[in-house]
Formats: sequence, C-alpha cells, structure tokens
Amino acid sequence: MAQFQLKPAPHILDSVPGTLPDGDPVPDDGRLPGAALAGFGTRPFGFYVHVPFCRTRCGYCDFNTYTATELGGGASRQAYPALVMAEIDLARKVLPDGQGNKAKVKTIFFGGGTPTLLPPARIGEIIRKIGDDFGLENDAEVTIEANPETVDLRTLAELRENGVTRVSLGMQSSAGHVLRTLDRQHAPGRPQQCARWARTAGFEHVSLDLIYGTPGETDDDWRRSLADALDAEPDHISAYALIVEDGTRLAAQVRRGAIPAPDDDVLADRYLIADDMLSAAGLGWYEISNWARGDQARCRHNMLYWTGGDWWGAGPGAHSHVGGVRWWNVRHPSAYAARIAAGGSPAHAREVLTADEQRLEQIMLGVRLRAGFPLTGLTADARELTERALVPALVDPLAHESGRVVLTRQGRLLADAVVRDLT
Repeated sequence: MAQFQLKPAPHILDSVPGTLPDGDPVPDDGRLPGAALAGFGTRPFGFYVHVPFCRTRCGYCDFNTYTATELGGGASRQAYPALVMAEIDLARKVLPDGQGNKAKVKTIFFGGGTPTLLPPARIGEIIRKIGDDFGLENDAEVTIEANPETVDLRTLAELRENGVTRVSLGMQSSAGHVLRTLDRQHAPGRPQQCARWARTAGFEHVSLDLIYGTPGETDDDWRRSLADALDAEPDHISAYALIVEDGTRLAAQVRRGAIPAPDDDVLADRYLIADDMLSAAGLGWYEISNWARGDQARCRHNMLYWTGGDWWGAGPGAHSHVGGVRWWNVRHPSAYAARIAAGGSPAHAREVLTADEQRLEQIMLGVRLRAGFPLTGLTADARELTERALVPALVDPLAHESGRVVLTRQGRLLADAVVRDLT
C-alpha cells in the first residue's frame, strides 16, 4: 500500500502547539483592518474558548495545556472565566454589528485542555456573555470537549442546563494497555458510560473521539474500540491517526527505542477498518477523520473552520480569523492574564492572508470534505492533472464530471499528496 499520509484536519488553530509563529504586530486595542471587517456578518461567525487546564499531561499531547504546577500567577481556574469574558468585551469593541441578525453567533466551542475542569455554571456564564454581547442564533451549536474522568450524570445535566448542546468525549481506545501507553487516566468503559449519561441529560449530539495506531495496539484492539464506541450509540465519531509530536513524552520514548513509531501501513489499514465499521453502522464520513449519523450530527463549528467562516478564539494560544486576517494569542496563561489585566489585546501577532494564500487554504480544507472542492477553483494545470492522473483512483469520476474534486477512499488515504498536487 502507498505510504499513509493522512493527518487530522487543521482547526487553524484552536490551541497552537510548540512555539508561536512570528507575524505582524497587533495594535494594542486589537483593531482590525477595514477590509477584514467589510464583510463581517455575511459569513458564519463562531467563538472558540480555549481552557488550558489539565489534571495531568498525556504523553502524546502537545496542545497548549498546563497542569497546576505549571501555572503562574493570575491564571487560576477560579480567575479564568473572568479573563475570557474580558476578551469577549474586547471582541465586541473590535467587531462591527454586521448586517442585522447575520452577525449572530452560530457556534461556540470549548476546547482544551480540559474545559470540564471549569464548573458548569462558569461555562454557562461565558455562554451568556457571548449571547449578551453578540446574540446567539436560535439553533446555535455549543460544544464542549470532556475528559471522561471529569464528568458524571450530574455534571453533564448541569452543562446541558447552562446551554451546552453538544459534548465531545475523549475515548481514544477501549484497550487498557493502549490507554496506559497514551497516559490516559480514565478506565476502559467510562467514555461509553458518559455518552449514555449525556443522552440522559438531554444532549442533542454526542461524539466520541478515538485514536488509532498507538504502539502495541492490534487490529483486534482497534475493532473492539470501534465496536464499544458504537455500542454507546453516539451520533458522531472522530478517528485520528496517532502522530508523534516533537517535545512530547511519547516522542522521547520513540527516540530512545522504548516503543516503536506508528507504522504507515498499519495506520492505513486501521483507517479502512474504521471506515468499514462506521459506515456499516450508519455513520457516514463528511471530513476525512469524522463520521456522523446524518447532516444534523456534523460538528458545525468545525465546518465553520473548514469552509472559510469567521471566528474569535479566546484564551491563551487561541487563534482567530476574520475576513482573511488571522491572529494568535500569547501562549502562557500568566502572560495572557497580564495582557488582559492591562486592558489591551492578548494577541501575540497576526497575518493578513493574500488572495492566493486564501485560495490555497480553501483547496487544502475543501478537498478533505465529502462535498469536495469545485474544479473552477483550481488552476488550469491542476484541473488537467485531475483528469490525467487522479481520476478514477484518487478522485471520484462522477463527482469530477459534475465539476467537483471529491476523494475516493484511496484518495482519502493519500489526501496530503493530492492537496500538494492541486496547489
């Protein structure tokens, strides 16, 4: 089999790992160029809220997260919601009203870290603050990521009462030895129980997140994880190949030979197993690493990212995008708290995307979606390449005839290579 090149879809970026990129300076008041604001309200608009706290750090994770011993002054869990709400105040000053109701917030996503380390009532305060300042669409999607060991039926019920409509539970695997390799703290079976509690609590949508390719995992382990996840009857499942990120404990273990690196062919086989089992259970892929039970179960917040919407990312390390301008906040919670306390923008830097950069990004993201990308958005050379080299093995011929680039299953395995060819 050809080398597996599938990576998770960019979230552009919720919480940035490693060091922050350089960019142009951001004005102290956070103001944006007039050109970026001109179309605000004509595109979908959402909020991302980064919660940087974790009880422990998983060995594979390089997200912008901190345990209690890694936090500095001014960034405690107790003080954090007020900091986020102060940044929402800043967003209200920077962003225009838009065009009537079109400027209302369509999605909110609490990611981390572990957002469920904050009390549900404090999550509700942030949701209400966004609603008071911007207005929420009547059917707004409000998602929270949850580590299974941090929630129970009561917690989930309180989150639902405070306006959260969707929960995404980090299951990763149902094999105990795989969870130990990943340094996950929950016991096997806990995520599925949480999914059932979430249904009892009245959540509209319940998602389980899985990781495949962990060293020591077998095909049977992976099949069992998928079967156990499906038994919990979620309406959405995300399945990601394990990536060994520099600077993590997992990377150090691989480097010294304590555990083997994930194998590309194994990862490809595991993806096909997932697609077979999830499709047979009625969950269809809509983005390479995401399957949903119908259109309503798709994560609308992620779709906003992938289809060129606007969003404000609040919290340390969070990224924002409005009208072709992207900016990113300082990483450490203490530095973030200091910026907020000083009354200025917490942004570290920003970039203004050129028309070519925006087009290339649209191709990169659009090709990963089941809806595909229009051929008219490609250069003449790229269109010719799809006809000469990519159809029918990697690009669906029927979709191509109708004017769109839609990946075949083999094409999904080689999505990164296809994108490089088309850009």
